[in-house]
Amino acid sequence: MSGRFLLDTNIVIALFAGDPSVEEQLEQAEEVFVPRIVLGELYFGASKSGRAQQNLRRIDEFGFNTAVIASDIDTAREYGVIKSALQEKGQPIPENGIWIAAIARQHDLTLVTRDGHFKEVEHQKIEMW
Repeated sequence: MSGRFLLDTNIVIALFAGDPSVEEQLEQAEEVFVPRIVLGELYFGASKSGRAQQNLRRIDEFGFNTAVIASDIDTAREYGVIKSALQEKGQPIPENGIWIAAIARQHDLTLVTRDGHFKEVEHQKIEMW
C-alpha cells in the first residue's frame, strides 16, 4: 500500500501509543501530512493530561518532523461545500472534522481515521486504520 495520506487525530494518537498496524501502514506510505487542526486537538488533549509537559514536547517534535498543512481560502471553500451537503442530508459531523475533510479534499489526499462519521462526507477518500 502506498499513497498520499492525511492523518486524523485518532491516528496520530494511535501512532504515539505505538500501534503496530499504524506504524506498518505509515512505513509503506508515499507521503504523509497532518492538518494544523489535528495538532491543535493534540495540544488541547495534552494540556489537560496528567503528563502535560511530556506530551506537549512529543507533539512539538512530531509537528516539527511532519509535513503540516494549514487552511487557506480554498480550504474554506471546500469546508462550505462539505458543511452544506452534510446539513442537507441531516448528517452533521464535528466542526474540526469538516475542516480536516476539507483539507484532504483540497489536496486530493486520502484521509486516514478511525472515525466513521467521515463516511458521511461525499467524495471523500478514506482509509480506516
